[in-house]
Amino acid sequence: MSPCGGHGLPYRAAHGRHFPMAKSLQKRQACCLENLIQKMESIVFYAILSEDVPNSLPLRATARPAHLERLQQLKDQGRLLLAGPHPAIDSDEPGEAGFSGSLVVAQFDSLEAAQAWADADPYLAAGVYQRVSVKPFKKVLP
Repeated sequence: MSPCGGHGLPYRAAHGRHFPMAKSLQKRQACCLENLIQKMESIVFYAILSEDVPNSLPLRATARPAHLERLQQLKDQGRLLLAGPHPAIDSDEPGEAGFSGSLVVAQFDSLEAAQAWADADPYLAAGVYQRVSVKPFKKVLP
């Protein structure tokens, strides 16, 4: 059983199973929450901003399954914060107008690792993207 980093107690103990007093429990739970927040704040995220070529919709369609598979892997590993395309028009369903680009925000070990992941994107290989930029991202809210 792993200890809760804030006070070094086993997780179950830190969450009240061995602490009968409510105040003690509340303090320990608050400590666990603070520790978790600190860990989340120290995670380094990277934003991958991609800009589509004009009329990219047919190209997107062919490479989409492989592109989504890679994003699903990041999600399954607990590293994906968010991902999605930028509709080319002000609509959730842009239809034939298609998309103007994409945004992926995920955890990587370094800027180089994030860049390498972006460089291997099936959309890039399929000619969907004309430009890809990778930048560190600091999550502030929520």
